[in-house]
Amino acid sequence: MLFAAFCTDKADHLSVRMKNRPAHLDFLGAKGDAIKYAGPTLADDGESPNGSLIIFEEATLEAARSWVSNDPYAKAGLFSDVTVRPWKKALGAGL
Repeated sequence: MLFAAFCTDKADHLSVRMKNRPAHLDFLGAKGDAIKYAGPTLADDGESPNGSLIIFEEATLEAARSWVSNDPYAKAGLFSDVTVRPWKKALGAGL
């Protein structure tokens, strides 16, 4: 099943994001092809990261939430808010 994780960074935590980015990328990479899309959300300037969006496969909602909670960004306290929901692709290329 596909899930979408919407993660919002705490204000003024760019240094936490940058410090933990290599570990975060390794964490995502370890999930392999189960990661469908992943990347930072951006502020209105179109450049400054302010959160993350990850579309990924997991067996259950509980497992999806558990996996996201183990992301190095989450463990470092980067996020002010995290929402994980089942997701269904309706339109667009890929998948």
